[in-house]
Amino acid sequence: MKAVYPIVCAVSMVMAGNAVAASTLEQAVQSSARDARFVARDPVRHPLEELQFFGLRLDASVVEIWPGGGYWTQILAPYLHGKGAYTLALGPEDGEGSAYDKMVIAHPELKDMFRTTQFDGQNLDFAPPDSADFVLTFRNLHNWMEAGNAPQMLAAIHRVLKPGGIFGVEDHRGHTNAPQDPRAEDGYVRQSYAISLIEKAGFKLVDSSEINANPRDTAAWPKGVWTLPPTFALGDKDRAKYAEIGEADNFVLKFQKIGR
Repeated sequence: MKAVYPIVCAVSMVMAGNAVAASTLEQAVQSSARDARFVARDPVRHPLEELQFFGLRLDASVVEIWPGGGYWTQILAPYLHGKGAYTLALGPEDGEGSAYDKMVIAHPELKDMFRTTQFDGQNLDFAPPDSADFVLTFRNLHNWMEAGNAPQMLAAIHRVLKPGGIFGVEDHRGHTNAPQDPRAEDGYVRQSYAISLIEKAGFKLVDSSEINANPRDTAAWPKGVWTLPPTFALGDKDRAKYAEIGEADNFVLKFQKIGR
């Protein structure tokens, strides 16, 4: 039986309203249309440097896995609009009323700049095989580990990438002074564990970057990584302390698809 890919919303690549495509990554990152709350996080998330590290191209076919609040969507959609292709693979928490949904409602000009599909443990055929130049995911690997389906999710991503395509991964780095929890319930993943897990799915590590490193993060907090900003899971308790520590220590890894 021919696979059916669950496209939620396919849209044309036509300019909409006052939306303006960005011809360079610099323009996309510096756009005044981005939410101020996202821009405020740029000094710790380094969006320009990270996307350049992955080698993103203007004419690329890009799939972003689980967009969360839409931080990267506001950069990637205008950048890829017109010459490239941008697909958001939505997860279980990206539906109606989610942070992603509210962001899109607040920015209707973005709707003509991407398409969406569903990707989770029950929807693994989220795009045609060998169709994407890049698959990017930011701070999601630990969620797949917690769900117990990381190998299946990674295998599905491998199928979607073109031979030689790039898989870019960012996540919260666990320290090596404790064994890796296979479920990553504190939100942290040891870098060596992540590399091994991803390479088992048919990828080869190309490079790593320390642009999002934070040596102040001990990876040992009362409520895991969510103790730190921007979540502040403890509320006002020791908030100044955790604000001073800053966002988590994050690894940034660049993989290439090998084989078919």
